[in-house]
Amino acid sequence: MALPYSYITIEGNIGAGKTSLATRLAEKNNARLVLEEFAENPFLEHFYKNPDRYSFPVELSFLAERFSQLKEVLASRNLFQSEVVSDYFINKCYIFARANLQPEEFDLFMQLFKIVESNIPKPELLVYLYLPIEQLQANIKKRGRTFEQEITDNYLKSIDKSYFTFMKQHRKMRTVIIDTSDVDFVNNEDDFLRMEELIRAPYKRGITRVKA
Repeated sequence: MALPYSYITIEGNIGAGKTSLATRLAEKNNARLVLEEFAENPFLEHFYKNPDRYSFPVELSFLAERFSQLKEVLASRNLFQSEVVSDYFINKCYIFARANLQPEEFDLFMQLFKIVESNIPKPELLVYLYLPIEQLQANIKKRGRTFEQEITDNYLKSIDKSYFTFMKQHRKMRTVIIDTSDVDFVNNEDDFLRMEELIRAPYKRGITRVKA
């Protein structure tokens, strides 16, 4: 059975399980999978060590990479994989820039972002995976990416805040916030099926909050 939305974005804080869920959802439903190529960003590791110096180049680099990838994928859908599932959307650039950049840098960044955003379709459904900070940190430690190990609780809180501010400002989008604190959709098949059921549900435009 095809997914009820042609373009679904799975979003969430660092360590929320975006890539794992997007991958399983796309594979099961024969949808085209789009994964962020964060490892290709030459500034990311430097950013975590020295955010004041590298915030602006890391955000510009992500903007260029995400725009290039999404424009190519969304312009080349085919009949056999008409649905797209992604583990990020273009507005992630705005959300992280808001959290990371100084006001003058953010103003300059937004001049470029507005041009890019106007050329990328919005997802039909935005799924935000919510996890408490302590569970995010546990997931970050477990996957063991060296450059992520110094991420602070305060930084994760600032990212959550930026996402929620964005969602409140864009109530015309169809957004579902799923509290995943009591499920393990990576290792438990029943939990994954529950997540799929929630993603397949009919949602009106606006923000819907549910618990998995």
